[in-house]
Amino acid sequence: MQPFEENDVEVLEEVVDTDLYNLVVFNDDVNTFDHVIDTLIDVCDHTPEQAEQCTIIIHHKGKCRVKNGSWEELVPKRNEICRRGISAEVLK
Repeated sequence: MQPFEENDVEVLEEVVDTDLYNLVVFNDDVNTFDHVIDTLIDVCDHTPEQAEQCTIIIHHKGKCRVKNGSWEELVPKRNEICRRGISAEVLK
């Protein structure tokens, strides 16, 4: 067994904001399953299976968190989803 060696370790003093937000998509009576699925694939980089599962949750529960991330990452995605006629919000 080797003896324990102490090494100098550099500690970062900067605090990084790690707040995560949720991109939530809401159900409506206008958009088709296919449109919502295609949007989640295009905008959120979901797999077809993931997009379909989220769409089913949206339909049955009224909403679904479709992506987590920083505010800066999610707001453009929310804007694009809304541009496509689907209701979405970035929530804490």
